[in-house]
Formats: sequence, structure tokens, C-alpha cells
Amino acid sequence: MKREQLLEDIRFTAHVHPICGLLGPRQAGKTTLARMYAEKHYAGDYKFFDLENPADVSRLENPLLAIQQTSKTLIVIDEIQRMPNLFPVLRVIVDDPGNTHAFLILGSASRDLIRQSSESLAGRIGYIDVMPFSIEETHESKKLWLQGGFPRSYLADSLEKSINWRQNYITTFLEQDIPNLGFQIPPGQLRRFWLMLAHYHGQVFNASELGKSLAISHHTTKKYLDILTGTFMIRTLEPWFENLSKRQVKSPKIYFRDSGILHTLLGIETEDQLYNNPKVGASWEGFALEETVRLSRASSAECFFWSTYAEAELDLFMIKKGKKLGFEFKYTDNPKTTKSMSVALKDLNLDHLYIIVPLSNNYVLDEKISVCSLDNILTLY
Repeated sequence: MKREQLLEDIRFTAHVHPICGLLGPRQAGKTTLARMYAEKHYAGDYKFFDLENPADVSRLENPLLAIQQTSKTLIVIDEIQRMPNLFPVLRVIVDDPGNTHAFLILGSASRDLIRQSSESLAGRIGYIDVMPFSIEETHESKKLWLQGGFPRSYLADSLEKSINWRQNYITTFLEQDIPNLGFQIPPGQLRRFWLMLAHYHGQVFNASELGKSLAISHHTTKKYLDILTGTFMIRTLEPWFENLSKRQVKSPKIYFRDSGILHTLLGIETEDQLYNNPKVGASWEGFALEETVRLSRASSAECFFWSTYAEAELDLFMIKKGKKLGFEFKYTDNPKTTKSMSVALKDLNLDHLYIIVPLSNNYVLDEKISVCSLDNILTLY
């Protein structure tokens, strides 16, 4: 996978900011992408520091001296969240008028989780989210939906190896990655929360209900959700408030960002098991929603869901380039317009509403309602 769009994003960001940050979940391909970029644009004129390598950690015990003495132009620092004291050092270096270094830093935690450490780089760093493979990169949805987009899962030469990799990924994430971020949570307790969350995929998050099921406080459930969101495992979709005269849902909806991880937690291994599982519709909704958001290159601040207690709802409401767009995700081969769609069009003043389905063609249902295949969704952008 060449991931040309991400390489171009890095090139553009690096021309705007002295530091480019690649953020995304573990094993999403950030390191490979950084090496591809370095080879393409610096042809060996780069120095790579891996903060999971004890030797590199030792070299950076005196970071200012270590970096200033490096003759290479591009400095790549992997797993930056492991050494947060580097952020103010990088600010000192890039603010030096005589600085000749460019920086590419990689992290497995979101901006929210590393905010306090990275605040000193405000105005000096541009961030790019590096997520697992998407339809734009694979040009294929069926395998991507079942196995997810993590490179070692998607590219595994057998389904059995893909399943095994995902099982081990979940264990490593709980037992090593979370503690390495500074969170002292019993792995078994977080695993139970994660398993429970898999059954809430595509639903409104109810902290109190989950807390009672796990015998923990609702404050703790919110903390756990924040951790899984900040490590790119969960997408928290906030509600949109439009007509204040109607009672509207005010809690966020949650989605697993990688369908392969969701299926592993649900015990789904094969296509037959997926298609016959009662969660197949919710799984499809989350998979299609994630792909739609990524292909539209929309930020979290541009994406919402909308729901009223009068049972009118919209899976995804997006404000993009001044347009109000609505999306419904239906696992069906015969989508129809509904009263809820009509209410959404009127109340939200939508420019258009798209029904995303697992079909092979696009067609128009109404003046402002179209059916679109997920495989053809690229034609919308």
C-alpha cells in the first residue's frame, strides 16, 4: 500500500509547519509511512529515533545536545508520547533562527491525551491522523469490513492469521499500551468494558447503565471511554442541536473505528457469521460511517448525529464547505424514503441526504435524497 494521499498530506504539512505530527493507533502504519516519506523526500538524509528502543531513549537523555549534534536534516521521533519532555525541547530548537532541522513526530495518542505536553508547540506543528487502511486505499469493501484496516490484519495471507493478529493486538493494547500511556487500570476490567462497549456499538452512550453492569461509577465509565477515544479505538459522535422546541438526545453515540477489532470482540470470524449475526446492521453502519467521514476528510468538529425523542433521527450530519449533508447507513438492498428522513431534511435544512448501502450502483430516490453504494462513495467527493 503506497498511501499516496497521506504522503502528500505530510509533504504539504511539512511545508507549512517546522514540525509534522502523525497521530494514530498502534500498528496503523505510521512508522512505515514515515520511512517512505523520508526516503522519498530526503534520500537517506534523516535520523530515526524510536522511543521504544532503549538505545534511542538513552541517546535522547540530553535531547537538546543529541538533536543539535545530528547532521541529518530530517529528524523522525517515533512514539513521542513516551517522552513528553521532548515537546518543550523541540520548541526551543525550531524557534532558533539557525535551526536547519525538520521534524516528523509519531504518536499513538490523540491530541487530547497529549495536550498538556504538546501545548508548547502551538503554531509550530501540524497534525495528520494516520488510521488503518480505507476503501480509498484498498478499493474493496467486503474484506475490509470483515477484517478491518490494520495492515497486518488486512494483508494477512489467511483469515486465521488475521484473526490471530487481532486477538493478540487487543491483549497487547490492554496489557502494555494503556499502562505505557500512564493509565493504571486493571487489564481485565478495561477488557470487560471494551467487550460491553462492543454491544453498544452504534448506540447512544449510557454511562450509568454501563457502570451498573460493570459495578463501576459512571465517572469511571466516562474515563474509560475517553481513553479508548484518545487511543483511536472508539469514535464518539456528538449530537447536533437544531430545533430547541423539540426534545433531543443529548448524549453521544459511540462507534468502533475499526470493524475488524469490533468483530473480534463480538466473536465474529467469518463472513457467514457476520451476515447471520444480529449486530450485522450496526456493524455495517459503523463501518460505512467511518469510511464516509474519512473520505470526506471531515474533522470531528464537522460531524454529528441528530435524534429527537419523537423518533426522528439522522445517522450522520455533516457541515462541509458550507453545505449541510445528511447520511443514513442501511444494510439493505431495497432502501426507501422514510418519514424520519423527511423530518431531517426539513428541520436541518439539508442540502442533500445520502443513503449509503452495500449495493453496486447509485441512483436518485427524491429531489434531495440519493442512494449511494459505499464502493462508489468516492464519486461524491
